[in-house]
This record gives sequence, C-alpha cells and structure tokens, in this order.
Amino acid sequence: MQLDRLVQFHKTLADPTRIRILSLLAQGPLHGQALAGKLGLTPSTITHHVRKLREVGLVFERRNKNSLYLHLDAKALQQKAQAITKWVNTPDKKERGELEQIRWEVIRNFFTADGKLTHLPAKHKKKLIVLEYLIKDWKVGVKYPENELNEYIKKFHDDYATIRRELIINHFMYRENSIYELNPPDMWKTF
Repeated sequence: MQLDRLVQFHKTLADPTRIRILSLLAQGPLHGQALAGKLGLTPSTITHHVRKLREVGLVFERRNKNSLYLHLDAKALQQKAQAITKWVNTPDKKERGELEQIRWEVIRNFFTADGKLTHLPAKHKKKLIVLEYLIKDWKVGVKYPENELNEYIKKFHDDYATIRRELIINHFMYRENSIYELNPPDMWKTF
C-alpha cells in the first residue's frame, strides 16, 4: 500500500461518525436513511461520511428495488488496517539490501563451500541467521520424527543435539513426544 493511500485511510477513520458507520455496517447492510436514524444525523451528513468511506474502499453500494444499500467491505478494512504494521515493520529497499548482505556474509563465514557448518556463532544475531538458513527447506505443518531431524542436521554438523536444542530455544521449532514441527515464521526470534 502506498504511503499516501495509507495516510488517507487513517485520516478517513479519524472521525468518530465514520467509525460508528462502519460498526453499524459490520452488522449488515443498511440504507442511508436507516444510518441517519440510528446515528441521529441528517441524510446529507451521512452522504458526506459515506462518500469519504467509499473513496478509501471501505464501503460499497448495492441497489435493491428503490433503495440503495451500503455494505462494509470487511476484507478491505482488515487489509488496510494491517497495512500500517507491515509498512512500519518492513525496511526500505536499501535496508533490505543491507540486511541480505549481512545474512550472506554470516552464511559465507560459518559454512564451508560444500555446505557444512563450521560451528555455531557465539553472537546471538549471527546464530539466528545460521539457524534460519539450516531450516530453509523445512515446511510449516509437517511433523518430523527426531531421528529424521537428526539425519538432516548431520548433513551440516555432527552436533545435531545442540542445533536441535537451539532451534527450540529460539522458537524455530516445537517438540512434543520426540516429534518436531516448524513454527510459523512470525514466532521465530529474528535479528
């Protein structure tokens, strides 16, 4: 979502009447007269606020015989409300490039040319990069028996128990009854 559209969305929602309109429409479609009656406002005031909500894509209209009903676009509301978090938490292109450069330097420094891990880094941030690299081929939702996980880790390093433990400590994986499962990426500790 472009920054100017994001700002316009939040400016539009910076009005209590518009939030009340969205709240009423979340319960089901209504026509303008019904909204005016429920909110104690004039139809022209409702028209003004609905126009602003329509401009940012939060409401749409459908005609039913002679009445024009307003509907909340709940999916658009959710996506646009979450956009600010994504914007704030996503570094710009320059920062992303620098982060990728750091990742590849760590991987190059701690893995041999044939893909073996020389040792786990002592610095926590570098360790997280290494662990994330080790699990790049694993899938969320797949259950891995301990012996299968050990064999996979041995391809990279002989001390599979330490690496397995680090994966759990840093929330990359979950273990129950010697069965391991990859956590969703938003649960992972990141550098």
